[in-house]
Amino acid sequence: MKSRINPAPARLLTLTTLAIATGAVFAQATPPAKVPEAASGGYQLPAIRVDVKQGSEYAPAASSSATKTAAALRDVPQAVNVVSEELIRDQAAHSLQDVLQNVPGVGLSSGDGQRDQVTIRGFTAISDQFVDGIRDDALYFRDLSNIERVEVIKGPAAVLYGRGSSGGLINRVTKKPQPGNFGELTLNLGSNELKRVALDANVQVGDGVALRLTGAHEDSGSYRDQGFVRRTAVAPSLAAKLGASTRLLVQAEHATDKRITDFGIPSYNGRPVDVAPSTYYGSGDARRDDTSTSRVSSLTVTLDHRFSESLSLRNVTRRYTYDLDRNNTQPSGTVDATTMTVSRSRGQVSREESGWFNQTELSLRQTLAGLQHDWLAGIEIGRQNKDQNFISQNNIDRVPLFNPGSVLPPAMSAATLAAANPAHSVFDVAGVYLQDQLTLSPRWKALLGLRYDTFDQSTAFARTGAPLSRKDKTWSPRAGLLWQPSDWASHYLSVSKSFQPSGENFALAANNANSDPEQTRNVEVGSKLDLFDGALAVTASLFNLERTGIKTNAPGNPGVLINVGEQRTHGLELTAAGRLPQGWDVSAGYAYLDGRITRSNASQASPQTPVEQIPLQGKRPSLTPRHSASLWAVKQLGGGFSAGGGLRYSADRYASASNAVVLPGYVTADLAAYYRSRAFDIALHLKNASNRRYIVSAHGAVDNLLVPGAPRAVELSATYRF
Repeated sequence: MKSRINPAPARLLTLTTLAIATGAVFAQATPPAKVPEAASGGYQLPAIRVDVKQGSEYAPAASSSATKTAAALRDVPQAVNVVSEELIRDQAAHSLQDVLQNVPGVGLSSGDGQRDQVTIRGFTAISDQFVDGIRDDALYFRDLSNIERVEVIKGPAAVLYGRGSSGGLINRVTKKPQPGNFGELTLNLGSNELKRVALDANVQVGDGVALRLTGAHEDSGSYRDQGFVRRTAVAPSLAAKLGASTRLLVQAEHATDKRITDFGIPSYNGRPVDVAPSTYYGSGDARRDDTSTSRVSSLTVTLDHRFSESLSLRNVTRRYTYDLDRNNTQPSGTVDATTMTVSRSRGQVSREESGWFNQTELSLRQTLAGLQHDWLAGIEIGRQNKDQNFISQNNIDRVPLFNPGSVLPPAMSAATLAAANPAHSVFDVAGVYLQDQLTLSPRWKALLGLRYDTFDQSTAFARTGAPLSRKDKTWSPRAGLLWQPSDWASHYLSVSKSFQPSGENFALAANNANSDPEQTRNVEVGSKLDLFDGALAVTASLFNLERTGIKTNAPGNPGVLINVGEQRTHGLELTAAGRLPQGWDVSAGYAYLDGRITRSNASQASPQTPVEQIPLQGKRPSLTPRHSASLWAVKQLGGGFSAGGGLRYSADRYASASNAVVLPGYVTADLAAYYRSRAFDIALHLKNASNRRYIVSAHGAVDNLLVPGAPRAVELSATYRF
């Protein structure tokens, strides 16, 4: 089905860009500076230098994610949002969900109460997590103690990353050893028994060798009844120069996380039930019945070698292990409008994974046919082994809709336990890709890329069911054109595609093993402006994102899935980040998302009696507000003092694609005050200052698992530097 860019946001983009450009006339442009060698980590080789402006704390000038090179953001014909370490620190963000609330176009999912999960531009990004450019799709909550910044690439990015990435992907850039000796110890205390300590220590050992250790331990309560978080993370790393042209980086990480498996609250009459945010619908003894425990370990070895000023080679290998033990009781069943009760279900999930990925990339800068080329050629291979055992029993009991109390659920039946059918899946990936950043003239640039993937999936079952397998071979292209009429303005047009295979991150099933990959295409135009001598970065992007071949039930044969569904999002995103002349550090974003399921045979049961089937065609995607915005600003007051705060806004969202339950729009406000000196920092945060009641996230696929946002909370943090 053909679709066009919506003219309303198109006009808004034009007017916004013109207004920004008019104001920018009063900002002086400066010649571009060189990228610091340590821009993406310590002991980096000079390798291929790229001309960019220096940027500011809230607005880094370069990104390592969009092109896998140290490209200036103004040279990337695609929307890329960077949440810097300084912004994460100033907001006292402790989770990836906290961080991603700064990124326009991102919707929050509860992730079954046991993992980070979001939607981007109306499409789920459950498998689109990366760390330093390597796939990290295990299903767990990620600690931020080892994170330097978070970069979000918008739209398909399969040209460099392979499968997935319909609406975008999330790449966490880790802290790496640096020259010199430094360290800091941070303590966080606050409401809901928040207790967290974090360490970051760096030591230089001789000439060209450095060690860094980051870690954190948290032992906190929760605003949710019976809720708690116990987690520990530790990440040692070593960087060494092996001669003048070779660098070695070794990184290890281990993290454990245990918490309540919180699925939230049910709905009634198309809205979340009106109960206190603390109300818990799981087991009356959640610490016995409803906990998730995850353990993740990884080892990454990166070797960089520079043959010359224009030619370098990089090889990175990452191996990881992951296991999960999840138990839950959830209000996922039908609400009975007569008895005013909700049905609960119980579940047990165990996962054990291990895998490895290897990427080899060659970077070359050359002049060919009178044009400057920055080439990136890469090969990626990898294997993942995933064991899964899922047990669930629906309608195990019922509890009062508005006063669930502390009811212990009955044990799952012997028949349910005996029906468990563990699955073992193997995923093999092999990809080859080529990218050219092409300088056509002083004002015109192009970015061309192409990747070819083979993705081989197989699943075997322990008890019943024949083994399943399929192999997909797919091309993923990207093309972009940039016009840079001045040193502070860049305008672009880009087209990119990606694919989503049937299993992707999960076991194959009998109904999808014969289904072709779903395809996503994105057409995007945008502008990137560097104002006030590069201190403030302003962006605008207008896009048409369409996913085709979505699997839906075959008419008359619901046990078979066919590739006929389609979903699209027309959208506009605006951002501004950096420092204003008056001494304000700001980060702001706005997204307009017009999402629609344009073609589907699927339907979904209504969440309460009388139950009816709701067709999904024509509905809006779940967790995708039409309008959303965020603003954060901090003012330097002098003498080491500063103060600031922020607002977050979301319009109405739907809990699922049925559009049967509306999550009302909301605005929340945060306040903060700081004192910083050479030796220590102190910060006081008041989060959700107005004590606004709202729904922060939901499951996304059903209508009765809605997570209330946190009430007003106070947090004090102290950092000592040594």
